[in-house]
Amino acid sequence: MALNTRALGNVSVLDLQGRFDAHIAPAVIEWYGRLPTAQVVVNLAGVTFMDSSALAALTGGMKRCRQRGGDMRLYALQQPVQVIFELTRMYRAFEIFATEAEAVASFTR
Repeated sequence: MALNTRALGNVSVLDLQGRFDAHIAPAVIEWYGRLPTAQVVVNLAGVTFMDSSALAALTGGMKRCRQRGGDMRLYALQQPVQVIFELTRMYRAFEIFATEAEAVASFTR
């Protein structure tokens, strides 16, 4: 799993690649603790698998962002990840977008 971060103005972007599971979830949770902003976009385009610990890490991150007056957006869910979100009904908890540009722009609506 690769975890890369970058900033787009006042939005922090987390790019993930590979399997998002119990091995990488603690690193993602730690990343949330170092965030300079409360607006977060998570790129799931390269994620091929997610487990319950990954969903918990995303949910915890969203909660942390909201407590700080911000929010979290997800984008580019691939078919296997989309299925997980549908089966767990987590698509109801997150705003999910097709592209990074749409996800970032949603913070200015």
